[in-house]
Amino acid sequence: QVRLVESGGGSVQPGGSLRLSCAASGTIFKIYNMGWSRQAPGNQRELVASIDSGGNTNYEDSVKGRFTISIDNAKNTMHLQMNNLKPEDTAIYYCNAGVATTSSYGPMIYWGQGTQVAVSS
Repeated sequence: QVRLVESGGGSVQPGGSLRLSCAASGTIFKIYNMGWSRQAPGNQRELVASIDSGGNTNYEDSVKGRFTISIDNAKNTMHLQMNNLKPEDTAIYYCNAGVATTSSYGPMIYWGQGTQVAVSS
């Protein structure tokens, strides 16, 4: 099994910064990709940023230039640096990862429990 544990959420004023982390543990053969999604009350979950094992990144348009995703492959840990936060960034942020637990099978998607980010004055 694979476990994803998020940390780093909290409350911040507009223009502030937060750094989210997601640590993967368990039976890991290879992590193919990791990402952050978020869900605000009444909204669908949306993908915010993703990164693959080669370091290729993708960002949702509203966070480009403000958020930076990175991965420490040696520690199986992903980070999301969030700068210039806006009230519309308020949501529960979920970590996800595509992980193969053996060499015999392809990756499965795993999800963390989520961490709250609140941006208000």
